[in-house]
Amino acid sequence: MGYKRPTGRAGIRNHIAIIPSVFCANTTVARIAAQVEGSVALRHPVGCAQVGYDLEMTARTLKAMGTHPNVAGVLVVGLGCERFKPAELYDSIKASGRPVEMLVIQDEGGSTRTIEDGVRIVRAMVEQARAARRVECDMSELIVALKCGGTDATSGLAANPTLGAMCDRLTALGGSAIISELNELLGTEDLLAARAINEEVAVKIYNAIYEIEEVLRSAIDPRFPSRNHLISPGNFDGGVSSIVEKALGGYHKSGSSPIVDVLQYALPPRLDQHGMFVMNYESHDGEVVTGMVGCGAQLVAFTTGRGNPTGFPIAPVLKVTGNAKTFQKMREHFDFDASPVISREAPFEETGADFLDMVMRVANGEQTASEKFGSDELFCVARRQGPQSVIEERRKRVDSYCPA
Repeated sequence: MGYKRPTGRAGIRNHIAIIPSVFCANTTVARIAAQVEGSVALRHPVGCAQVGYDLEMTARTLKAMGTHPNVAGVLVVGLGCERFKPAELYDSIKASGRPVEMLVIQDEGGSTRTIEDGVRIVRAMVEQARAARRVECDMSELIVALKCGGTDATSGLAANPTLGAMCDRLTALGGSAIISELNELLGTEDLLAARAINEEVAVKIYNAIYEIEEVLRSAIDPRFPSRNHLISPGNFDGGVSSIVEKALGGYHKSGSSPIVDVLQYALPPRLDQHGMFVMNYESHDGEVVTGMVGCGAQLVAFTTGRGNPTGFPIAPVLKVTGNAKTFQKMREHFDFDASPVISREAPFEETGADFLDMVMRVANGEQTASEKFGSDELFCVARRQGPQSVIEERRKRVDSYCPA
């Protein structure tokens, strides 16, 4: 039961989003949202002093947030002199058919006037949104983003296979899921490519993972060896000692269903595409989740063995752990306990079925722990820089790695 949007997609939440076109408007946006229940502020650190592809990533991501199916209406707040013009964001959202208004701080005469007008506009939008009613939607309209963070040994053994079992059931019913974090999937490219629906998609998978490998190589600083590790201190303390263990454990989030396509950051699949997707990006928790939500995921399934309190402003985040001690210790931040897989009280096929039931309850309106806590830290716009010649040279090397 969701909210039908003019774009043909369905939302599982009905938020009014207040989006700054530039970081200079963050405080103004936050103060508007603080005065209107039912609105959410999408603060970010970008929108100016960016060029080329870096600026395009910001524009693409903010447009994806404003046109996301969980968003019923938007107020765009600009400063007036930023590189990413608020009018561009406004026009993109207006074209999606949902209510949108725009305020520019310099035109309004300052933040105080902007806040006053913003509160009035957003209150009216919230009232309009509250009049909307959920309607029956097809399972093919649901997309679940898959993420892990604060990983320990139980993540790969229990929590991630639980997500994989859930995904197999979801995709069999016509739904979709997205896996990313490609720098933590190094070495699994053959496993992923073997599940591609055709050779073209298989090559896309190899391209994506080898390009991430090139990004990692180019970032190594030999002066500080300890800073080049892909395994975090928390991963290591939790029993994950190598990228092999982390990659194979992370791979299990995707289950075993065919892989339909490789998506680019914050660009949704075609309306006629459904199933398991890979998003071409790395592993920063916030940037990855933001990109997958930008691809249209209405809900995030997030596994963590160590514990993680984060959430997302416009999409519910379901927290799953395979660690019974962590579940009890940080109970306020968790939604699902997959530790019965470890204790052999239940196979992951059973926990996967139970988790799909929880996914459906959340899709129908049940709040997650992160929503109740008010967490929104996972909204983080990705940054991309570098001369075009460097990008092209990297792609040439990537192409040379791909199998014939």
